[in-house]
Amino acid sequence: MQPDFDPDARPVSLARWHIAGCGCAGHTRRRVALGLVGLAGLGGASAQSSREGVDVGKNSSFSKLVPAEKVEQAAAQQFVQMQREAKSKRALAPDNHPQLLRLRYIAERIIPFTADWNQRAAQWQWEVVLIGSNQVNAFCMPGGKIAFYWGILSRLQLSDDEVAMIMGHEMAHALREHARERMGKSFATRGVLEIGSALLGLGDLGRLAAGMGEQLLTLVFSRDDESEADLVGMELAARAGYNPAAGVTLWQKMGAANKGAPPEFLSTHPSGPTRIKDIEANLPLVEGLYQRAPKPDKRYEPPPLPKSEDKR
Repeated sequence: MQPDFDPDARPVSLARWHIAGCGCAGHTRRRVALGLVGLAGLGGASAQSSREGVDVGKNSSFSKLVPAEKVEQAAAQQFVQMQREAKSKRALAPDNHPQLLRLRYIAERIIPFTADWNQRAAQWQWEVVLIGSNQVNAFCMPGGKIAFYWGILSRLQLSDDEVAMIMGHEMAHALREHARERMGKSFATRGVLEIGSALLGLGDLGRLAAGMGEQLLTLVFSRDDESEADLVGMELAARAGYNPAAGVTLWQKMGAANKGAPPEFLSTHPSGPTRIKDIEANLPLVEGLYQRAPKPDKRYEPPPLPKSEDKR
């Protein structure tokens, strides 16, 4: 283990960096149905339905209420701040850490396929960091800022395929601009005129930008967002040569780690069985992509189990 990195540092304030993307997120019905429509239309007439892979429709119009550049700028600032805080508590893995090298290798395989979902992604400065915390969590901020927590790798003993499924899911939140959409909806409730004046330079743009940063810390994605991220993430992983069927074992592990979670109807995150059922239903959309994709030439092992888990 690296002497300057404590995987169990548990920096308390880092708990706020959930960003709602999460290794504990979920699935819904509306966009799963869209995916199945895509399967039925593989030989159909429309350009969208003839595309091999998943079909989740267009981005929400609410995202247009907030400039993408401003959201990405706010995310980059928050990401830098998070790294500083983690480093000060020995919770930021060094560049040569084996598990960080693993995460970056998997990301490098997935990133080439991201621009198909969002043209801005081709210009994003993608970054991947590993945070020392026993939380089962991961996220991707707007602009391609990715963080995995040690706990999700160690406690779940993730295979590379399972890591790719989580990473694809988190990337999908950024690519589909779910944070920007959430912000747009939030700002819309304050009044379109206020937002319009700020964006035109007639109001306090600084206050608006600060509000974006604050929202990035507290956003909660909807069930539709989570469903969409699962489908897009599954395709991204498949195209990168990682087995999308790993989503089943991933959420079995996640369910075991989240015993005592609230019933599905009380949460924005559906239960594990619901998620697994939806993943299995949509696997035919991406199995061909996976079979034809070049496979990774490197494979990694998960980190050791936490001592508390190892004694069980």
